[in-house]
Amino acid sequence: MNAATDLLHDEPIAGDDPGFVAALLDAGLPVDDLAEVGRAFYAYRMRSGRLIGYGGFERYGRDALLRSIVVPSADRRQGIGRNLLNLLQQRAYDQGARQSWLLTEAAAPFFERLGFKAADRADAPQTILATRQARSLCPASATLMTRTIVF
Repeated sequence: MNAATDLLHDEPIAGDDPGFVAALLDAGLPVDDLAEVGRAFYAYRMRSGRLIGYGGFERYGRDALLRSIVVPSADRRQGIGRNLLNLLQQRAYDQGARQSWLLTEAAAPFFERLGFKAADRADAPQTILATRQARSLCPASATLMTRTIVF
């Protein structure tokens, strides 16, 4: 961890956590498969206990599909998303993932600033392409992005 992520802490939550589902729906993100097995979701809080976001991933060997990352609009542009993403990738890394993947319709510039690169779907692992996110929940127009997880 670093000083920036020390300001946040995460707590595991169920995929059907009502606050989580409401935040995703409010952001226009998919919720259809949250309760399926193989997903890890977290609520992120400031040291004060104030909830400031959610995120999760599905791990497939050395690959992790980051998903359901949301920070309330009132808390955006304060570095929270960057720090949340660092903590989320640390969790994935601790479970054995070394490459992160994600699909986004609107947040590609945000993820590019954090070192993610657009990837051709033909270059993605089959395990990532076979997820419900890649197959049906995210439109074909969604940008696939990737980044090596390093700490």
